[in-house]
Amino acid sequence: MHRQGDTMDESPGQGPRQLRFTVLGPVRAWRDGTPLAAGTPQQRALLAALLLRGGRNATAAELVDAIWGDEPPHAALAALRTYASRLRKALGDDADALVSESGGYALRSGRPGALDLDLDRAEALAAEAEKARASGDRCRARDLLDSALVLWNGEPLANVPGPYAENQRTRLEEWRLSLTEARLDLDLDLGNHAEAVSELTALTAAHPLRERLRELLMLALYRSGRQAEALAVYADTRRLLDAELGVDPCASLADLHQRILRADTALEAPSPPPEEEHAGAGPTVLRPQQLPATVADFTGRAAFVAELGAQLATAEGSVMAVSALTGIGGVGKTTLAVHVAHAAREHFPDGQLYIDLQGAGHTPAEPEAVLGAFLRALGTPDSSIPDGTEERAALYRSTLAGRRVLALLDNARDAAQVRPLLPGTEGCAALITSRARMIDLAGAHLIDLDVMSPEEALTLFTRIVGEERVGAERKAAMDVVGACGFLPLAIRIAASRLASRRTWTVSVLARKLADERRRLDELRAGDLAVKATFELGYGQLEPAQARAFRLLGLADGPDISLAAAAALLDMDVDAAEELIESLVDASLLESAAPGRYRFHDLVRLYARACAERDEHPPSERAAALSRLLDFYLASAARMYLLERPGDRLVDHMESTRYPGLAFEDRAVALEWLFSEAGCLLACAQQSTGADTVRRAADLLLLTKDLAESGADARQHDQANTTLLAAARAHGDQHAEARIHTSLAYIRTLAGRLDDADEHAKSAMLLGLATNDPISSSYAPNDRGIIAGAQGRHADAEAYLSQALIAFRDDRNQQSEASALCNLSRVHLDTGRVDSAIGLAEEGVAIYRRIGATRRLANGMYALALAFTAAGRLEDAAQQLNAALTIFQDSRQPFWEGMTYFRLAEVDLAGQRPARAANYAEQALTALRGVGGELWRANALTTLGRALSQVGHTGRARVCWQEALSSYERLGAAESAQVQQLLTPAAVA
Repeated sequence: MHRQGDTMDESPGQGPRQLRFTVLGPVRAWRDGTPLAAGTPQQRALLAALLLRGGRNATAAELVDAIWGDEPPHAALAALRTYASRLRKALGDDADALVSESGGYALRSGRPGALDLDLDRAEALAAEAEKARASGDRCRARDLLDSALVLWNGEPLANVPGPYAENQRTRLEEWRLSLTEARLDLDLDLGNHAEAVSELTALTAAHPLRERLRELLMLALYRSGRQAEALAVYADTRRLLDAELGVDPCASLADLHQRILRADTALEAPSPPPEEEHAGAGPTVLRPQQLPATVADFTGRAAFVAELGAQLATAEGSVMAVSALTGIGGVGKTTLAVHVAHAAREHFPDGQLYIDLQGAGHTPAEPEAVLGAFLRALGTPDSSIPDGTEERAALYRSTLAGRRVLALLDNARDAAQVRPLLPGTEGCAALITSRARMIDLAGAHLIDLDVMSPEEALTLFTRIVGEERVGAERKAAMDVVGACGFLPLAIRIAASRLASRRTWTVSVLARKLADERRRLDELRAGDLAVKATFELGYGQLEPAQARAFRLLGLADGPDISLAAAAALLDMDVDAAEELIESLVDASLLESAAPGRYRFHDLVRLYARACAERDEHPPSERAAALSRLLDFYLASAARMYLLERPGDRLVDHMESTRYPGLAFEDRAVALEWLFSEAGCLLACAQQSTGADTVRRAADLLLLTKDLAESGADARQHDQANTTLLAAARAHGDQHAEARIHTSLAYIRTLAGRLDDADEHAKSAMLLGLATNDPISSSYAPNDRGIIAGAQGRHADAEAYLSQALIAFRDDRNQQSEASALCNLSRVHLDTGRVDSAIGLAEEGVAIYRRIGATRRLANGMYALALAFTAAGRLEDAAQQLNAALTIFQDSRQPFWEGMTYFRLAEVDLAGQRPARAANYAEQALTALRGVGGELWRANALTTLGRALSQVGHTGRARVCWQEALSSYERLGAAESAQVQQLLTPAAVA
């Protein structure tokens, strides 16, 4: 709790200026800023009685009555003299302030202004406020009343005994309520009705029979558009007064009720007051208390609260502390800063200044005007305030010298705007919020504020909406805060909309927010709107910055690299970096990692809306995305050549106008591929135009390693499915053939063999129709793999032989090696083990000759299968272990899992069931979340065999039953084999 009188004003080099006392809370005393011992409760009662007489003499009888009432102790006068003696001792050098006079006592000083009482200051401020209101200066009157009220520190004369103190407590509490009513009345006059509702609600609950508070609450609710609630307040008041006192509401309350019923236009909120000149009040030193109210539902941010609180605390005994909070609009900078500032008030007893610098608007506040307002708040007469920023800043710093004041500079535009406003003296501090990073503000403690965590976001949503409604629909509530991007402003707006609509469920709101094109429009409540917050930041951008902001928002990926952004913007990398970093400094873009950038989800939606509205000509939007697609396609082509040397796919892809990246080696290329996976797949998926769908189809073919790894298989499949619909809509059979080729490959990896075969069949037909060497060769290779897995060996051999001819005709050596290895598997399944080994060895030789790495591992895998069938188990294990290392280095968890599975089969064949079980378990671990159900069922079957052989028959049955369920769901032929394993004889 803030204690206004904890220290006393001193100027450097001067002696003590005053004794300071407080009665608007605990009775306390200070001299030279050092607390004095106020003594026992009765001694404090004596001190209070003397202080409240304003220097006038109190007789001994009056003081005895004040302390003990009608039942004084036998030695009351002796005790009184003892308390007076102790009080003089506590006052030390100022003991003469306690005057003995006519058998009584008085507390006064011969030096003018040497004795300071918080009550005297409050009365002076209240009187000044009354004058200001009478002269029409409502703003100043409101500020003065607020300054008076902040002097209270809990219950007046707290814990002071005696009837006099009790009477004075009642009087001071009543006066405090009257001042509060006057200040709230001014709040409503100044248009702050919405902000007043929460305080009035709490006050009417604490003082239910106080009709003036009820009247103000009704008016505040009515002006906030909550007419039904205002009328309900009157009904509640009438029932309460009748039940408690047997009376009707007062005339003014009844009159207000009638005026609300007829929607009296005179009750509407008054226009904001014009700039009012505060009349000078002489040299009186004021202690401004300008902080806005902190929100009751402040949530989370514990680490930031502690960090900022500790930083501000350092100002108390050292140099000026400056902290700067940055972040996107709506992330909660102001809310956090106000909360922290309130918590730190005890460190700044001489006042807290606040100003909204309007830095996000078109007309940010001028430092000169702000300094004038601050100087007036600090008690400087208008006649003493000079013109010019430098002169005012110098006077501002001089005024703050020797004082402990916190300045909250909210919504700053840049460092240049805030520099003149910094206190510049020890004991003071500045807390700044801005969308721009204050990297050029010397000595500032910088904090970048991010969105809330999901847990914090849900807690905030729950506090506004209510535990009961959220608890019943927790998943929908998480969908809502997720749609809000965990942005506090968006969450508060969404929750407020729901809280005011009792007929809505959380699911209704979640469905409304699910539509991205309408989401920003839905996030509006009263005068709060997410879009308006973003508009302020966008309006400050230079034309080049605004263009970059709009165009970058068009890309669908989770983030974007600097190189990709440069391509999209059609700029060189250095120029693009400078421009993009300026957007980061403006908190419109985030730096996800060095050289990578991302939008908050809602900012991205706003950027796209700006692009649709402001980008001219409109064709530039499509051109920007086309450049981005070219960048990814050209880069992927260079990666593919390093990863699959000897493959001719790159020679048959669509041409690009924008160059891609060059990679030093295969490792760097693969690092790029996997780090850009989400971005390039998103780019492909959104490239559904007639002039981009072919390039997008080629990009997906070039990046099929992403699907083969398993990690990005689902997104790869989704992108292909989206493009397939687009290709059909455009009548582009060439693109359609290549997309079917990709889908056949992906669905085969997933074990969806029937579906895969349909896509491969379509790819073959369309490839032949369009004379596409890619589809017409890759599709029969895929159909051969599928037919072999389904046990259609003759079909498999025919398709693979067709593919082998096509690959050779196209001089596609890598794909030729692939077809040979696949054909080896067919020979193996039909009992031709020797020829199977020969075909696999031929394929491996080609891979080695062309310098393939990852594909060489696939060839070694095929050769190992043939060696296993031939009983050459050591050779098989050697090939598989070598392949395993390559798959792991190549980030291929699917093939890693399949290799463990084959190693388990080798050990089973070698009568090593315990090691086989270990490999089978590793296979299941590697295949978790990647690959398809068919391959996991195969691994489970092998695991069951190994477990059965080591005597774990019960667990073996569980594995087989799980495998059987998968096979039956897939309609796989393997189900009959597993059913046989589950017979009692098999397990026995």
